[in-house]
Amino acid sequence: MRKAWLSHAAVAILLIATASVPLPWLVIREGLQWRFAFPGWQGTTFTIRWMHSVEKEDWEEWFRVTDDDAIEITGTRFKTFGAGVPSDAGTETLLEDGWVVMTGIDREVDPLAVQAATEEHYRLIFAGHTIALSQDDPPPILTFSIIRVPLWQALPALLRPWLS
Repeated sequence: MRKAWLSHAAVAILLIATASVPLPWLVIREGLQWRFAFPGWQGTTFTIRWMHSVEKEDWEEWFRVTDDDAIEITGTRFKTFGAGVPSDAGTETLLEDGWVVMTGIDREVDPLAVQAATEEHYRLIFAGHTIALSQDDPPPILTFSIIRVPLWQALPALLRPWLS
């Protein structure tokens, strides 16, 4: 009986601690509303992919959470150079399977704002899963940032991508 009581108490303490200790979350907001939340530990990576409005080719930008809970762009890849595209960025630019790949950018972009237009098919790639970001017009402006809050506060936005 005592062993069962101790097990139940340990589970209860663990649940209370998990629900009340602030944890880092990658939060995607539309205005003040949390649209999505994902674990945002230091070193967490994610990709934003969209179709360039003129080139009609997919582009990707790669991001990482820094030790200071900021978001930085680490690299990008695209098929063709267009207006406004730098000829080089970061420490390395190369051609890989028909993609121009620029790595070593490592520039803070926190908070990260994205206008997720429907025509450009904005998608978030996180932990191997692709989540649509675009919605009907007018295109939402999404803000990505790292926020430290308890699990209970992030839970609705954390579950949303898996329930939709």
